Amino acid sequence: MAMTQILSGVVLVLALPAWSARGRRGAAAVTLALGVSSAVVTAAVWILGRWAEGDRWAGLLGLVELAVLLLSVVITLRTEDGPRCALAAWTACGAVALWLTRFAFVEGPGDVLTIFGFGSALSLPAVLIGLYLRGLDEGRTKAVVEAKRAQRLELAHDLHDFVAHDVSGMVAQAQAGAYLASVDPARAVAMFERIEQAGQRALASLDRTVQLLRTEEGTGRGPQPGLSELAEVAERFTAAGGAEVRLELPEQPVPRELGGTVHRIVVEALTNVRRHAQGAARVDVRARRVGEWLELTVTNDGRPAGAASRPRRGGGSGLPGLAARVEALGGTFEAGAHEREAWRVTARLPLAGREEPERPETPMRTSAGAGEMSG
Repeated sequence: MAMTQILSGVVLVLALPAWSARGRRGAAAVTLALGVSSAVVTAAVWILGRWAEGDRWAGLLGLVELAVLLLSVVITLRTEDGPRCALAAWTACGAVALWLTRFAFVEGPGDVLTIFGFGSALSLPAVLIGLYLRGLDEGRTKAVVEAKRAQRLELAHDLHDFVAHDVSGMVAQAQAGAYLASVDPARAVAMFERIEQAGQRALASLDRTVQLLRTEEGTGRGPQPGLSELAEVAERFTAAGGAEVRLELPEQPVPRELGGTVHRIVVEALTNVRRHAQGAARVDVRARRVGEWLELTVTNDGRPAGAASRPRRGGGSGLPGLAARVEALGGTFEAGAHEREAWRVTARLPLAGREEPERPETPMRTSAGAGEMSG
């Protein structure tokens, strides 16, 4: 009896040092070791004599041993995968099924079915729990990876929207500055100062984007521009020369997410005017609330560029990306010819079901300084 009681605690004695070494060996190795140890103890009990049903001490320690084995199965299936994991789980579950034979001999098929049913009743829930937890972990990991990927794509879109806008303005101003340098040096100096400011903004955007891409979680990203920044964008565009931007924004607040999307669309539209419609004299930007929708139109008169202009050939992925963003918000997006040589970008965004409204600082303003526009 004394030897049997000692055997009943062997697995429990080995459990603590075994789990302390799982960081080096892995959970599967620990579970395999505990399962083998339990099977060895069961074989020793067969040799030394079965336990009696009245041996409370051996039975109590045996139940704790079963709990340790099943817990190790759960942890192993959650944290590891592959053949080694399967072998460890099968060994531990087999040891759990054999534990019942420490009390009685196996006599006939009925006892074999009893042992199998006992082992399955205890092991199957542990296996299912371990696999379920592993599925949750894998889903969480996948979600984090997808979130990081989406964040990096968002940063890439930011880089296109803002840096391309500044760079296209720099190109247009440099072309004008080359001419002004010979006829009006004072205006040329002011033009080159604006080019320098646009270059600094572009470099700052590049620095912020690269810094965010280097971080693990992309933390520290400041609030994205919205409607309140459009007045400054329009003023800079008009001051750079060429088309005059007339801006009309809603007086009522709009959701922040929609405000950021409107800002992106306007910046991309102005960038395309600078690239492909250098002869345009005016760009009308109108954002209005119509029922439960926010309607945005950006229209330029699209007059042909002069002979001295050199439009940029080719195109980017700005408008398709904006169309996908608008559709993701449940809206519609169109861009195409409008009234002869004019060009219009139109977007309709739903206002319902959004939170965190954003109110523009300048509800209705003409960038050229002509005052507020009536709705």
